[in-house]
Amino acid sequence: MNAESEKIVALDIWKPRTMVLGGLIGATIGVLAGYLILQRGEDNKPPELTAVDGVKIGVLVFGLLRSIANL
Repeated sequence: MNAESEKIVALDIWKPRTMVLGGLIGATIGVLAGYLILQRGEDNKPPELTAVDGVKIGVLVFGLLRSIANL
């Protein structure tokens, strides 16, 4: 390979790495959020999430994604 094609390959590899890293970070945060919800609940009782809680979480996640997109 010449220097030009090596440079093109090096430039294209950041996209899959970014996707994998974002997926790993998202999965880790999701597991931690689930753990925190379980810790908040009482013993041997499933956590109670209302529709209002779901909307709040959705708005927060949307705001976070919007902030990341504006970086």
